[in-house]
Amino acid sequence: MGQSSASFAVSERLSNEDIAPVKNQTWGVYTLSAMWMSNVHSVAGYVFAASLFTLGLGGFQVFSALIAGIMLIYVFTNLAGRSGQKYGIAFAAFCRPAFGVFGANIPSMIKAATATCWYGIQTWVASTALVVVTLRLAPGSAALNDNSILGMTSLGWICFLVMWFSQLAVFYYGWEAIRKFTDWAGPAIYLVMFILAGWIVYKAGGLDHIDFSLGSEALSGSEAVAAWFTAVAFTVAWFAGTTLNFADFSRFMTSRKAMERANFLGLPINFALFALVTVVTTSGALKVFGELITDPVHLVARLDNATAILLGALTFMTATIATNIVANFVSAAMDLTNLAPKYLSFRRAGVLASLISVAVMPWKLYANPVMIQYTLGTLGSFIGPIFGLIICDYYLIRKQSIDIDSLYTEDPRGAYWYSNGFNLRAIVALVLAAVVALSISQLPVFASLAAYSWFFGAFSGGLFHFLLSGSKNAARA
Repeated sequence: MGQSSASFAVSERLSNEDIAPVKNQTWGVYTLSAMWMSNVHSVAGYVFAASLFTLGLGGFQVFSALIAGIMLIYVFTNLAGRSGQKYGIAFAAFCRPAFGVFGANIPSMIKAATATCWYGIQTWVASTALVVVTLRLAPGSAALNDNSILGMTSLGWICFLVMWFSQLAVFYYGWEAIRKFTDWAGPAIYLVMFILAGWIVYKAGGLDHIDFSLGSEALSGSEAVAAWFTAVAFTVAWFAGTTLNFADFSRFMTSRKAMERANFLGLPINFALFALVTVVTTSGALKVFGELITDPVHLVARLDNATAILLGALTFMTATIATNIVANFVSAAMDLTNLAPKYLSFRRAGVLASLISVAVMPWKLYANPVMIQYTLGTLGSFIGPIFGLIICDYYLIRKQSIDIDSLYTEDPRGAYWYSNGFNLRAIVALVLAAVVALSISQLPVFASLAAYSWFFGAFSGGLFHFLLSGSKNAARA
């Protein structure tokens, strides 16, 4: 544990039962690996993996790019989760040594805003898939699909609210309910995906009748290499959000060894199987239906058995609920709790985040590429810099030592008080790094590097923080 030179009073502005260090770390290897399954096995995850074919890559190239990207995430996740497991602290508390006890609200609110918006978007995307299945199974529901209420049809609203309430119901019962839900939701999707892949292979006439070299265009040489590295970068960016706040989950793990073993099973091993099934199914669907189908729900809707359609759709919806809770809901709730722990518990913050996710009207947000680019794109440019900054702070500056007492006190003698609870140097470093990442991702002159903005941001965040705060923070650690 971190060493403290004094015992400080715990501030109610900085701590409550939900963000205090976890005392009973009971999660084992299966729980965390199943959580990763839930984060990967979703409609959005399948669509993302299948969409890499549009870069012009063949089946093996897509598969290898996905594996390379997930191996990087495995390394980054172990780095991000070590402090959480060692000290039992959440992501927001992990930010306090670098940014100050109140300055940590800056990165945590950036993460909360991003997670809340994406939570709403993913809920809406999943609901559109539910609309497709509903129309397939109940053609009469088309009468509810030809009007508009605030940009969505009546059927759209019904399906959206079904998804919204389903996720809130699981979340509302707390961490134990989330754990139990992901314990079975992640593995459950494998059954449906393997059945779906088997059906596709059967309809295609066998594996030898499937062309795995498909792509939107035939790439070779340097173009193929560039597209492959782009796919790797996209894979890292896809999981960057969950990687950043991974301490929210690792704080429950029984040991560092268990955490790393679970990450290995849940990331490289699990993702290899998921990627393999996705490549087989997507490539086979092109043979069977004559078109590239990147959405598994649309694929399920083409089955000729109503029961199979219903079971397949329900399984994918369940997996998407689990993914959205793990990747977005938990982060939004934990970070909002950190903003006002005296008033917001994990449960209250989750309800607030859920309401905000509807208020932003994600269906309109998602339909406007310019809005996505200048809101979520801008916020997303901070994710890499925050990661690089806190990793640099923990490993290079503090040498993996944190003063726990100083994390939760307003006492000016605390190691992380800085200037009224804010480390202005870290904040400046974050802004500078975000400018770098935002420039890479948005300016046309850097278009060829846009896919790598997370890497540029992470490196810049660590570098600027070390240059601006390194010696001062080290002296106070």
